[in-house]
Amino acid sequence: MKKTISILSLVLLMSSCTLLQPRIPYQLGMSESKFLRQNKDAVISQISEGKKVYRVNNGDRFYLLVTFENDELTNLEELELTPQWPGQRYMDENNPNYNNSNNPNYQPQQSNPNR
Repeated sequence: MKKTISILSLVLLMSSCTLLQPRIPYQLGMSESKFLRQNKDAVISQISEGKKVYRVNNGDRFYLLVTFENDELTNLEELELTPQWPGQRYMDENNPNYNNSNNPNYQPQQSNPNR
């Protein structure tokens, strides 16, 4: 009886170890349906004949483009989001190039001796 319980507990322990392994969210060659089950936030970015590209957010600054051809993952590409704020204005005095000779609107101030 002890032998049977020890064997059953060993089998249970071994099977629980395989269940606790980390889930791989994307892997080359995986099916599209498995990918969509594991990545609920995936959004279609592009569709063409036999090819689909999904976009998955990967943190605050990065996202993945996941390409499927014929229902098989063929390409992963990680890209960085571009900043949403506009670039610094050219004529802004806080711009380090404001008083620069490369600035076509820059006019050096003339010192007037009569003042």
